[in-house]
Amino acid sequence: MGITARGIGLLVAAVVLLGTGFRFAYPELTLLGAAAGAAVGYAALVAAWRPRLTVTRHADPDRVARGEPASMTLTVRNAGRLRSANLLAEDRCGERGVPVPVLRLRPGRDTEVRYDVPTHRRGVVPVGPLRVTRRDPLGLVALARPYGAAVPVWVYPRVHPLTAVPRGAGRSLDGRVDGVPHGSITFDSLREYVVGDELRRVHWRTSARVGELMVRENVDTSLPHLIVLVDNRAAAHPQRVGQVAESFESACEAAASIVSAAHRADLPVVLLFASGEPAAPGGVPEGGSALGPLDRLAAAELADADDAVRAATTRLRQDRLGDTLIFLTGPGGRDDLGHVGALRGAYPSVVVGVFGAAEPTPPGAAGLVVVDAADGAQFAAEWDGVRRW
Repeated sequence: MGITARGIGLLVAAVVLLGTGFRFAYPELTLLGAAAGAAVGYAALVAAWRPRLTVTRHADPDRVARGEPASMTLTVRNAGRLRSANLLAEDRCGERGVPVPVLRLRPGRDTEVRYDVPTHRRGVVPVGPLRVTRRDPLGLVALARPYGAAVPVWVYPRVHPLTAVPRGAGRSLDGRVDGVPHGSITFDSLREYVVGDELRRVHWRTSARVGELMVRENVDTSLPHLIVLVDNRAAAHPQRVGQVAESFESACEAAASIVSAAHRADLPVVLLFASGEPAAPGGVPEGGSALGPLDRLAAAELADADDAVRAATTRLRQDRLGDTLIFLTGPGGRDDLGHVGALRGAYPSVVVGVFGAAEPTPPGAAGLVVVDAADGAQFAAEWDGVRRW
């Protein structure tokens, strides 16, 4: 609850009038002071009354690529029995406020507002909550309350078409590593039989031992497993344009393009960030694992962690999550390419994308295939020229 400047002036006048009236025995001043104090008290009671409003939101759509249109429809309904007079409402959409007409909204009626959500930048745009301010008729006291929950609108990085996909790394028994276009099927595990399974996949010896049908699960051992590591360190993207690191935006676009191409080709892909997982905003499940790859790219932000790449490459060497590693960084990340190059023994294919560098990366840096690109579109155009697969 906040007292306006008019209310503060009247409250001060009430104290002065009451003090003067009692001190010098002027009943008229005492009466005026009491009236002023009563007016402020009445205004506080009027403003404290909570109107019964129901707020619903609908984002169309709630997930959109950068630059594509998105809108929010807000419906406010008066669920009370009395008229809610002297109400002011404003909805929050990112950094700006949107006025909502709720003045003298009749009982049982609703008002609807539709407005555009800014999508010119990648990120998660929080929309809401609705902020309703109630004032007394004299304008002495104003009380603002939030209504409804905030709804996030996910603005994804732009996805550029990629035509080339990596081939699998088929490992033979004698230790050779061969490139195969489709992979090979080998035994992986056993599971219980379900209706629809082919009988030729039943493992009869295990079924007889456990007393129920067990079927074989096969896995494509040479199917390429892609690991996309995005360098989200602030030191790797030192250049800013309007407090935005364009090289990091380009790295996110390249990561989104690779992940989308891998999903279209039914290839396993894992998206990682050098400096931890993006924090989930309000209104979505906590934990990065609950978010999809494009959601995580939308929520990704730069972090101050200079040794993050060294720690990430150490984990990648220990875990060996796949056979194809793609490292996306900015101009400040070229000093750490030695740590990435040390992974060539664990990952047969290692490709580095450097964005926003004023000068091209020296050829053969750390023995890696390096793609220098100004933005995500140029990286997609040069992707087909990478023949490391």
